Amino acid sequence: MVYFCYIDESGVPQIPGNTSHYVLAGLSIPISRWKFCDRQINNVKQKYNLLNHEIHTAWIARRYIEQSKIANFDTLNYADRRREVEKYRNRELLKLQKAGNKSHYRQTKKNYKKTDPYIHLSEVERLNLLQELADIVGKWSFARLFAECIDKIHFDPSRAVLTVDEQSFEQVVSRFEQYLQIVSKSRSNRNVYGALIHDNNETVSKKHTELMKSFHRHGTFWTRIDKIIETPLFVNSELTGLVQIADLCSYAIRRYLENKEDDLLMRILSRADRKNSKIVGIRHFSDTECNCLLCSS
Repeated sequence: MVYFCYIDESGVPQIPGNTSHYVLAGLSIPISRWKFCDRQINNVKQKYNLLNHEIHTAWIARRYIEQSKIANFDTLNYADRRREVEKYRNRELLKLQKAGNKSHYRQTKKNYKKTDPYIHLSEVERLNLLQELADIVGKWSFARLFAECIDKIHFDPSRAVLTVDEQSFEQVVSRFEQYLQIVSKSRSNRNVYGALIHDNNETVSKKHTELMKSFHRHGTFWTRIDKIIETPLFVNSELTGLVQIADLCSYAIRRYLENKEDDLLMRILSRADRKNSKIVGIRHFSDTECNCLLCSS
């Protein structure tokens, strides 16, 4: 039996960066369930006319101001919505070009490009999309969710052995390995192995590949690595639905920790790896007085 653990992050590891938390999440499924999961994801995407597009939760969850400025937007069909939003955005980009504010123009153009696949959906529909995806994850009894959530205010780089992203990766790897060891003990056949599948990023891929080589040689701080094979497989998240779901999970956790938004988190939290009903798969690296849902669980 082989398990895939799909990994993605939310927030930035830089200190201070523009987020208070950095979350690296891994969602593990047995490969025998891959086609079932992929089909369920695609069914939801097709419902919202997004079958050939990436689910990037942070961009989907944003408020698109231009939609509120288009008369009767919610009553328009998808094609008309897209046409009206594109007209509005083209006008705005022309204004910014004429104004000569290059940095504002570049950032606005980037925002428009990232959100373009979703402009035919109203804010309510986009929220429904994310909720439906989170709900199907919550029902995958065979899946396990692992995550390291670092509050960067309480992370001291001068004392830490690893950087924020390195510590997060080591923690997720360690918990996935320990899960595989437990699964192998519960089966008569001990040939249980796992592989890591990571969103492709040139800088991260090199660092995490080298880290994984070291873990194979020396183990992590927490465990030997006997069940995870190879170094991470880096894939294009735009083409891999389950990496997109890992993105949703990491986003849901970070938004809860930073803003107390718990709707998406509560829909996926049943998949957190547990021991004796206590959450062991997700750790919030914070001060000892934190009483958030993850720490108290």
